[in-house]
Amino acid sequence: MKRKIRIGNAGGYWGDDLSALKRQLTGGPLDYITMDFLAEITMSILQRQKKKNPDQGYAVDFLEQVDECLPLIVRKKVTVISSAGGINPIGMGRKIIEMAQRKGLDIKVGIVYGDDIVNHLYELTAAGERFTNMETGDDFLKVRPRITSANIYLGAEPVVKALEAGCQIIVTGRVTDTGLTLAPMIHEFGWAMDDWDKMAAGIVAGHIIECGAQASGGNITDWGEVRSFHNIGYPIVEMERDGEFVVTKHPNTGGVVSEKTIKEQLVYEMGDPSNYISPDGVACFDTIRLKTEGADRVRVYGIRGKPEPDHLKVSMSYEDGWKANGAVLVSGPDTEEKAKTIADVFWEKLNHKYEATRTDMLGSGSIWPEKLRSCDSNEILLRFAVRDKSLEKVKDFGKALSTLILSGPAGMAVTTGGRPKPSLVVTYWPALMHRGRVKAKVLVIDSGGDEDFYEILFPVRVRSVQELPLRKPKSKRVKAKATGRSVKVKLGEICYARSGDKGDTCNIGVLARSPQIYEWMIDNLTAEKVKGFFKGITQGKVVRFELENLHGMNFLLEETLGGGGTRSLMIDPQGKTLAQALLQMEVKVPQTLLKNKPVKR
Repeated sequence: MKRKIRIGNAGGYWGDDLSALKRQLTGGPLDYITMDFLAEITMSILQRQKKKNPDQGYAVDFLEQVDECLPLIVRKKVTVISSAGGINPIGMGRKIIEMAQRKGLDIKVGIVYGDDIVNHLYELTAAGERFTNMETGDDFLKVRPRITSANIYLGAEPVVKALEAGCQIIVTGRVTDTGLTLAPMIHEFGWAMDDWDKMAAGIVAGHIIECGAQASGGNITDWGEVRSFHNIGYPIVEMERDGEFVVTKHPNTGGVVSEKTIKEQLVYEMGDPSNYISPDGVACFDTIRLKTEGADRVRVYGIRGKPEPDHLKVSMSYEDGWKANGAVLVSGPDTEEKAKTIADVFWEKLNHKYEATRTDMLGSGSIWPEKLRSCDSNEILLRFAVRDKSLEKVKDFGKALSTLILSGPAGMAVTTGGRPKPSLVVTYWPALMHRGRVKAKVLVIDSGGDEDFYEILFPVRVRSVQELPLRKPKSKRVKAKATGRSVKVKLGEICYARSGDKGDTCNIGVLARSPQIYEWMIDNLTAEKVKGFFKGITQGKVVRFELENLHGMNFLLEETLGGGGTRSLMIDPQGKTLAQALLQMEVKVPQTLLKNKPVKR
């Protein structure tokens, strides 16, 4: 039994760097490489592809990478695990076998499926599954006829079965990002599936590397500290048998691994830090400890966990009308005045009432809160968008946009490349399903064409005696001494942050630059203050969670992303820019807290 394994990530989403897999394979020794391809709406896109062509329904980018790297994978004996199978993992698995046969390579491919329940929704609701919307509480029956995709989030267990069968490439449908990384740990170390602390350690490790280079310098607030973004090194976890691990990257690569990069990734797309729920258990992010062990090496330890949930999450989507967007370039002088005039003329000319409309003056700060907006630019990209159930009304929007060019102020140009075309709106529907009704399936195929089949059930495990009262580590609290005068600074001078999305909710994780600043945050960076700052953007409530162990806070901004996913008309429907907006908020702090020079922004 191994004492340590090295797991690298080579892809955080469908569209990530196609050279990352080869770079991870050639950059240094690895035992495993994981790659994530599936966002919530991706499954619906893949369903539509498969309806047009039954041979499709998976992320073709992965096949391109495997085609280039398969001899290297076999020679180096690295196991690759990816969710690129989408809603047709069997089709993708067979393609990889054909590829291996053409190249004369001996390999076993594992295929994990059973997550796709779109054709079983009527029988499941008849059996008692309610599939109530987790975010809104809405009744599932009103959208059931329109559902286009429905996939259960499977955990690590079926991937472990494929590893036990000797598979070197494993492709899955909807397996959680964390499950892809946790499975090799269970397999190599013999971890019990009800050892909740070990499960939590693997879940945290998976969360850190699931988004690729975002844990190794990508999207970091203090981006000036990154030596180079060229040839950025993707993250690697060195997991030890006891559940402690080090995050690093290959030597001689760009990017950086530091406590800052790890903390920012930990708070990315986070909800309640004390209950990070996965099919394999619940990780308590408020128990995580970090320690720098050298250049590009951060140790993660102290992680506690809680039992797996009785229900598994189901990601569904349904067709919900049409939308379109288009833009015109407006040049100076008097740029802002021209843009406002053009917008007034356009909406009056269109003379339709839509379910939702949006006007953005990109270049004037229109993606940020009103108090941060200003326009001193010589050009603005004036963007319009609409959403409606009526296809004809959305088509009229596209026809009207091009008529502006010859009948408005001087200095306009169409930038959309012709009339904007309507696109289908797919709305996200998150729900729960009892794990006792879930059946995952594993198909194993080798280069000779031999096949084996396994079925994995997901019963609720007996709660083990390991369940002791959770003792969270306590930091030595350092009160902020409010000596000297208070000075007005931007929040970014004392904090750094990252934001992400889950449906229509944006999360912003804010991290203090010192323990004293964290103490100041407790009394001064309130949910009410954050909601007030995002007035006009955040329509729902703001909830704050404290993370004393990381000297940070997580804010959930509900009803902030225009419906979320493809439903949103926002230019930033995932809230990626909102953390940087919050860091521009002016705050008053005791001068004694500003020991370091302000960070250049």
